[in-house]
Amino acid sequence: MTDTPHFPLSAVVGADALKLALCLTAIDPKIGGVLIEGPRGMAKSTLARGLADLLASGQFVTLPLGATEERLVGTLDLDAALSEGRAQFSPGVLAKADGGVLYVDEVNLLPDHLVDLLLDVAASGTNLIERDGISHRHPARFVLIGTMNPEEGELRPQLLDRFGLNVALSGHTAPLERGQIIRRRLDFDSDPQAFCAQWETSQLALRERCQQGRRLLSEIALDDQALAQITERCFAAGVDGLRADLVWLRAARAHAAWRGATAIEDSDIEAVAEFALRHRRRQATPPASDPQPAPPASAPQSTNADAGQGQWGEMPAQALPTGVRREVPSWPKKP
Repeated sequence: MTDTPHFPLSAVVGADALKLALCLTAIDPKIGGVLIEGPRGMAKSTLARGLADLLASGQFVTLPLGATEERLVGTLDLDAALSEGRAQFSPGVLAKADGGVLYVDEVNLLPDHLVDLLLDVAASGTNLIERDGISHRHPARFVLIGTMNPEEGELRPQLLDRFGLNVALSGHTAPLERGQIIRRRLDFDSDPQAFCAQWETSQLALRERCQQGRRLLSEIALDDQALAQITERCFAAGVDGLRADLVWLRAARAHAAWRGATAIEDSDIEAVAEFALRHRRRQATPPASDPQPAPPASAPQSTNADAGQGQWGEMPAQALPTGVRREVPSWPKKP
């Protein structure tokens, strides 16, 4: 029995910025994956599944929200241990995702240590397990796609920074575009095979463009001129660490490959700037309020009779900023 085909990425209406970010990570998975922020019903999983069709294996693996570390990295095969008395590795989600897409919905609700582990493996391309009497290493090269609604909890800044690119989806879609989305979804649901056949030419062109980008990637130099421009802009944005510089440079090179070019140009740097900086840019600290003038010498002084009664005629103390805080859109919470 043939599996139901996925909704083609080329048939998705709108979300152009997200589609570009996904294709760039398909060209160079070392960018570090994509974190998608947005409300429910924005076709995030549809886009991720469509991306899997552009990769060599087409593998699409979802990490369940309640997954354990053993489920993620793999563990000892108990059947082999009990019946045969030998240590044998039982693959986890990371092994199954090799060569494809690993999709993590509500990544902000996963335990921090699992998110950290995910990002480590995504960056290195290798999963090393040393536990339960086994020592095993296997390739785990995948495009990591995480989604989150910030109103349901933020990722810690240290983990947020380790996602390569960040794209925010708006829940306010224009009526005409909404109509196109609904119509295509209904057409797909009524006859998936016919719908995919209708979009096969566009999907094939998109797949070939990503393949060509992967072939061109090694020929495009990470040149000093592009690096100088990126480092200056990262410094001006006040980002912490150097990850933004590296991710931005890789994404700019992938964008040049996406265009079919052989060198990074200013347009490539600009096209991916917001992807690399959005979740790393330090917000400006509001200026401190002007100090209140001293009371005139003739103003009455407080007496012991006022002790414990409060200073009713004064304004409350001014709150001081304690750190950077990102603005959170007002998206509805899940029921």
